[in-house]
Amino acid sequence: MEALITPEVLRWARERSKLTSEDVAGRLGVKPDRLDAWESGEAKPTFKQAQTLANVLRIPFGYLFLQSPPAEEFALPDLRTVGNAELRRPSVDFNDLVNDIIRKHEWYRDYRQQEGAEPLGFVGAYTIRSDPNEVASSIAEVLKIDEAMRAEASSWEDFLRLFIRQAEVAGIMVMRSGIVGNNTHRTLSVDEFRGFAIADKVAPLVFINGRDAKAAQIFTLAHEVAHLWIGATGISNVELAQSQRQEARTERFCNAVAAEVLVPAESLRRHWNYNVSIEANIGHLVRRYRVSSLVLLRRASELLDVDQREIDEMYRREFARFRQRDSGGEEGGGDFYVTLRSRNGWLFTRAVINATFEGHTLYRDAARLLGVKVPLLRAVADKLELR
Repeated sequence: MEALITPEVLRWARERSKLTSEDVAGRLGVKPDRLDAWESGEAKPTFKQAQTLANVLRIPFGYLFLQSPPAEEFALPDLRTVGNAELRRPSVDFNDLVNDIIRKHEWYRDYRQQEGAEPLGFVGAYTIRSDPNEVASSIAEVLKIDEAMRAEASSWEDFLRLFIRQAEVAGIMVMRSGIVGNNTHRTLSVDEFRGFAIADKVAPLVFINGRDAKAAQIFTLAHEVAHLWIGATGISNVELAQSQRQEARTERFCNAVAAEVLVPAESLRRHWNYNVSIEANIGHLVRRYRVSSLVLLRRASELLDVDQREIDEMYRREFARFRQRDSGGEEGGGDFYVTLRSRNGWLFTRAVINATFEGHTLYRDAARLLGVKVPLLRAVADKLELR
């Protein structure tokens, strides 16, 4: 029996999924021209084929019978606008990830309110009209990002872990993952986004795309924290490698704050050695500040008396190298429990475990929130020393 689906909706759903006709046809076991006929209205799939289509395209089955594609509103403000360029529709994976994080955030916010949590003073303490250096100074003070912290970190990953830990101590939820939920087949795209922030005074949250390189993740974390300080919820695609990029005002401001947090002007001037080459300085200082060479080159160009032509030439070389680097992967190195904590954040994971063993949350609800099976909850608590 034929399913009287709407061709326009089928085409919308396939394009939304970022799958080609060949991809979808292959999963259904039909030829691509058969799918093309369904999209043009020249033929109809069977009900069984339509049900499979809905599963493959990750839409409710009923959507296929609507008269036109449904209007989808993204759950967070999109701050990725570049000049007058048209924004791409968020992918299914990105949309599902954001909805999952919002669900977790809402649970944690309710949990904190029930505990009688007070609003955090730093969220929204400044505005986009504030001095970026003043905002950066406040962030560095609250999160204790200083020379001692830099000296303590033995690697980029170590610095990132320290940064995350200190943000969590201050009350910021930090989640970091390169996939949707626990599905390793649904990887996140760095080209689509690098992070986002929810500037909630009771439960501020930062999400970092774990597919990015470590140095880029560090900058993204600083950038998203800046969003919290000015009370700006939204999605970012922090491009370190495009100096001519016409960013939205909020993104440009948060980039300036992040650069000052990670590479303070006074510190850079003190540690720059004019007796050696720019390349030698950059090679040494990227390890001190744990940022990419691109960030340091920008800072040197803005703050120091250096040869701009040499800076520009090195920037072009580093830009090309940056684009060829592998992604950073996820924290944990194969340790399931450490990766789980990274994906859900320490604060959220601890809160869910505590609420469960105190009898305030059902085991099945806790397992669903953390993305594990019910029998694993006690192991999670024991392995991560949450009780």
